[in-house]
Amino acid sequence: MKFEISREGALKQLDVFINSELANYSFKRNFDLGPKDKSNVSCLSPYISHRLITEYEVAKTVLAKFPYQKVEKYIQEIFWRVYWKGWLELRPQVWTDFIEDLKGLKEDDNYKKAINGETQIECFNDWVKELKENNYLHNHTRMWFASIWIFTLNLPWQKGAEFFLKHLYDGDAASNTLSWRWVAGLQTKGKHYVAQSWNISKFTNNKYKNIKLNDNASPLTDNREYKLNALNFKKEDKSNKNLIVFENELNLENKYLKKYENIYLVLLSNEARKLKLEQKILDYKSKIINDQKKRFEDLQIIDEVKFKTLTHEIKSFDVFHPSIGENFAYLNTIRKKQDLELNFVLNEEDRFSWQFSNKGYFNFKNNIPKILAKFI
Repeated sequence: MKFEISREGALKQLDVFINSELANYSFKRNFDLGPKDKSNVSCLSPYISHRLITEYEVAKTVLAKFPYQKVEKYIQEIFWRVYWKGWLELRPQVWTDFIEDLKGLKEDDNYKKAINGETQIECFNDWVKELKENNYLHNHTRMWFASIWIFTLNLPWQKGAEFFLKHLYDGDAASNTLSWRWVAGLQTKGKHYVAQSWNISKFTNNKYKNIKLNDNASPLTDNREYKLNALNFKKEDKSNKNLIVFENELNLENKYLKKYENIYLVLLSNEARKLKLEQKILDYKSKIINDQKKRFEDLQIIDEVKFKTLTHEIKSFDVFHPSIGENFAYLNTIRKKQDLELNFVLNEEDRFSWQFSNKGYFNFKNNIPKILAKFI
């Protein structure tokens, strides 16, 4: 499958899905029809994860055509990303610990067989190939994959989460890391997801049968506890004339960009990243940024080298908050080194929604109508 790398392409894809498949989403969404057919899901995550289009924009477009009751499941699935981002914002140490954990994990022969699709499990091997070729996997398949990785292949969940982030177009620090933790039984302590052969068979239309899996595995344990942090974002500083935007927060549609004299779009190279990405993923991010530059001509695209040079002259920036993850960690590092004053600007939708990420998704889900009522 191919993704048209533009905001226009994303909106077209959303329109096609709404008019052709959305009405049947609840019944068909769990089926993985193979790498060539993803028609039963919207495949918008590569755009949403970079905020080329937003979760709120998708919801608004969908609700313009369908009543909430008919598309409730789809809206809930879209808002998982909002929930995960808010959850990690409230507990940023989870990301820090994940990156630190990776430093102490070895890549043994079992790991190498797994990432090369050379295990004894046919479906898993096929999914490795699909991930590397298409840089996308169906969400249900991601759950099966993670479960097999953790409970049957006995590999560290952190290395699996890293493997996904390296190869996924929609790789997102919050959604990816926390989903792997959920499968492992760490996100909701004691509640894990164990892949079953019958389930894989059913939802791949019997493509895979009699898969030998460890389906009696116990959840993983971790004694680390994460307390809630306060969400503390300043209001936009009307006096600042310099704006920083990272590739995972490209929502420029409803921002008051005219007040900024200089707008810099930053894409970090692998040299500046703790977790190295495949070149195809960096190329995808570069194309998305360039699509925005075509639409807003005054933007300047820079890497970390040019950004550091820039900070010798300019010491104060507004920053569209890039969420907890690689970009935010980089900013914190360079802020200290270069003695920068950074004012993180957060959109009102996230500011309101993230307050409901303090507990589990059930609590957040119950507040989705309140979010929709306020913004849509």
